[in-house]
Amino acid sequence: MSVNLSDLKARIEAADVYALAKRTPCQFAPKLSEELGRNVWLKREDLQDVFSFKIRGAANRIASLTDAEKERGVCAASAGNHAQGVAASAAHYGTRAVIFMPVTTPPIKVEAVQALGGETRLVGDTYDAACDAAMDYAELNGAVFIHPFDQIDVIAGQGTVGREILEQMPREPAAVYVCTGGGGLTSGVGTWIKSQSPNVKMIAVEPEGAATLAHSLENGAPTPLNDVDKFADGVAVKLIGTNTFEIARQVVDRCIQVSNDEICAAVKDVFEATRTVVEPAGALALAGLIADVRNGTAPEGDCVVTISGANVNFDRIGHMVERAELGAGGEMLFAATIPERPGAFLNFCRGLGARAVTEFNYRYAEGGSAHVLVGVKLKSASERGEVLSSMDREGISVVDLSDDSLAKRHLRHMVGGRASADIPEVIYRFEFPERPGALVDFLINLDARWNISLFHYRNHGHSTGQVLCGFQVPNDDGDALEAKLATIGYPMVRETDNVAYQYFLRG
Repeated sequence: MSVNLSDLKARIEAADVYALAKRTPCQFAPKLSEELGRNVWLKREDLQDVFSFKIRGAANRIASLTDAEKERGVCAASAGNHAQGVAASAAHYGTRAVIFMPVTTPPIKVEAVQALGGETRLVGDTYDAACDAAMDYAELNGAVFIHPFDQIDVIAGQGTVGREILEQMPREPAAVYVCTGGGGLTSGVGTWIKSQSPNVKMIAVEPEGAATLAHSLENGAPTPLNDVDKFADGVAVKLIGTNTFEIARQVVDRCIQVSNDEICAAVKDVFEATRTVVEPAGALALAGLIADVRNGTAPEGDCVVTISGANVNFDRIGHMVERAELGAGGEMLFAATIPERPGAFLNFCRGLGARAVTEFNYRYAEGGSAHVLVGVKLKSASERGEVLSSMDREGISVVDLSDDSLAKRHLRHMVGGRASADIPEVIYRFEFPERPGALVDFLINLDARWNISLFHYRNHGHSTGQVLCGFQVPNDDGDALEAKLATIGYPMVRETDNVAYQYFLRG
């Protein structure tokens, strides 16, 4: 069904959100502006009482319900921000709210929903499973299902962010960068901006591993992603909405993607500008602007970025700090091969020059050479080439691992030796649901004929865990192993040919 943008603009103008939502500031960021060479403004939706813009859409949708609908209650599916918005809005309007959340939802988010008066039900490992349960509940009990992004009243509520931006800015901005997942904020803000200031560029920013809008635009219709990277969980959506896609294709000028490391770097930038720690999705739009400036594609003048939320688990902060320097080009991670002889380490240090070392991992190895894993501080990403050149002048072979997921997530935190050189080994990265029993389920479903030769996991306070696992395949039955692993259902990537594995873990 085609969406009428004039009607949606009128709905935004009439949206009933301010009984619950704040008019958040559009804050000038002097340091970021100086660094990026244009005026940068932060639309601070992290300052809402529920720490996210989601209160706007939920409030507007529930405010529009009839008395009979409020009597039946509402339900929703969410792993965090939308859940809190629905719970708070339902409590304000005196209706019951039942929120379905994945079992993997961090306790802090479940407790936040309960504290706002929502009833929580934990179902399945994913949002999709929770959503199916919520819709079944709505059909069985007559409750009104509040969609997180694809209902017109929800989109209109989010559109009030765009209205406030134009009212608060001292002049018309050159561009507005919006974090994009299901598309509710992007389509709402874009509708208002384009109706009032059609020359303002609307730029949708997505994570590289969850680019549902870009994927759908390429296919000309809402098209589900095969896999979704859940790092920026606030925008980790497999399929954009039908309505939001129809709107976005009319109001979005460009769609860009950024890496998880770039998102972490933007989290740091927001902290330095505001002294607030935002969630990954909250810094996504700023990461997009920074990438645009770096690529020479950002417009001149005033650029507004949405800071969409700050519902971040304390457990995740360390991981984001760890990855921020890599994302900003402030750190380089590399493997170097040095000879096992006196004086070799001194030559290596000469190659590093005056650069600060962030980590150095080495263990004596039999044979004529050793591999070391090194992190060094950089002034800019372009300095990586200088490091490689200086090492080459010292006759030291170096492989840049700054963009290698295995090295960043696992290798730099591992201890131990190498597998036997006599028994073939294969390595896989897995994404486990972060819930009790996930590992047991994995092992139960795995045939005991394959010996696990390596296992590494760290808790990052997220709904999914990153696991590195090695298997011995003495009978050359690697294909049979992979077929068996595929039946378990955990997303996986084969890493046996990864250069970091070859350097440091292979026998």
